[in-house]
Amino acid sequence: MTERYRAQHQRRLAWMPWLYYRLKPKHLAWAQPWQADIQAQLSELETVSFGQDCFIAPDLALFAEPGRAIRFGDRCMVAAESFLHGPIDIGNEVSINHGCSLDGGKAGIRIGDQTRIANHVSIYAFNHGMALDKPLYQQGVSSKGVVIGKDVWIGARVGIVDGVTIGDHAVIGMGAVVTKDVPAYAKVAGNPARVIGDRREEQP
Repeated sequence: MTERYRAQHQRRLAWMPWLYYRLKPKHLAWAQPWQADIQAQLSELETVSFGQDCFIAPDLALFAEPGRAIRFGDRCMVAAESFLHGPIDIGNEVSINHGCSLDGGKAGIRIGDQTRIANHVSIYAFNHGMALDKPLYQQGVSSKGVVIGKDVWIGARVGIVDGVTIGDHAVIGMGAVVTKDVPAYAKVAGNPARVIGDRREEQP
């Protein structure tokens, strides 16, 4: 394998990390050490921990100062050009696709097992004050935290604001802006997001 081919293969994996788990042994021979090195460097420089068999895009912007730890469970994957700022606690088998932006504020973001987050999703666990006695940039910041349950599917370009809890097995439609809690199994869509169905109603 030429160096140019390997570099292109690494780039492909960074943008489509699920392919990492389909690699043949001959490719895993270079891909696993590559991933081990990326994760070791981040662990040395930031307050972050990785479970077993994770995939992390090399250009991930991850920042986890003391007191703002980021934890990954097993078999998590984060794709290219994403931004993560702790505190964030991520369960097992969670995927975060390209271009996502997650900021844990002070209270943090929690993501349950097997949740899938599509591209360009924004999750912010903080908010600015809006009083009229001073400019917006001088306002205080509040943080309630965001909780996302297990087996949740969050569609592309969704926005989730501080204080929201999304129940297990819910589905958030593409482009939705989630400003209120979402019940378990609910399907929501729109801006602001509203419940449009229940996954259990479609079962035979």
